[in-house]
Amino acid sequence: MQSLLLFTGIILFFVVALTISNYLQRRKGNNKEREATPPSINLGDSGCCGAHETCERDSLIAAFAEKPEYFDDEELDRYAHRDSDGYAANEIDEFREVFYSVLDEEKPRWIRSLQMRDISLPDQLKDEVLMFVNELRAQKMHAC
Repeated sequence: MQSLLLFTGIILFFVVALTISNYLQRRKGNNKEREATPPSINLGDSGCCGAHETCERDSLIAAFAEKPEYFDDEELDRYAHRDSDGYAANEIDEFREVFYSVLDEEKPRWIRSLQMRDISLPDQLKDEVLMFVNELRAQKMHAC
């Protein structure tokens, strides 16, 4: 019973202290509510800030309106309409070689280019690509 009274007393003390603090702040003339200004996001040339799950650049409608962009990877066109689990080890290495030769900021565009060309990324490479893209998004989020 005594601990309940102590707990109630502590809560009552904080309520009174906050009320007094609020009264003093308003009396000083500080009665304006703070407006949180949204952070500005520099989209740069990419058009996507990386802060959202879907981006206009990745929408399916935009995919039909644009021609696929090539990153010196025309040789991958022979893998179009192929299942992602049907690649041999040397074919996976071919994808991996192109992936790591593309500049970091261009990798999401390269992946999109593969999608537009109906080229499935090998299953064995998807984890690496996903990890990289998530890391790139996190860097963009912290830079904003």
